[in-house]
Amino acid sequence: MTLKLRVGKKGVVILPKAVRESAGIEEGDNVIVELGDGITLRPERKLDLERLRAAFREHDVRLTRLDTREPAPGELANFYLEEEFEECGPS
Repeated sequence: MTLKLRVGKKGVVILPKAVRESAGIEEGDNVIVELGDGITLRPERKLDLERLRAAFREHDVRLTRLDTREPAPGELANFYLEEEFEECGPS
């Protein structure tokens, strides 16, 4: 999407509502201005600490349920990492 916006008094640029909504920008949010070949505006990512903590707790629960026993000597002799990666295909 390309827009032509007018710079107002004191250098103010108003982002249209549709742009703010599609980028998830709300009143009071910070935006990052990057200067390169042109000017890029991007929203500063918000970090929801409670959501992050919940994800870590959930991950910890899944890890504790894993079978973590040590393999017996020779048990892994027929497994090759190369074959496992070939099944996944190139990234």
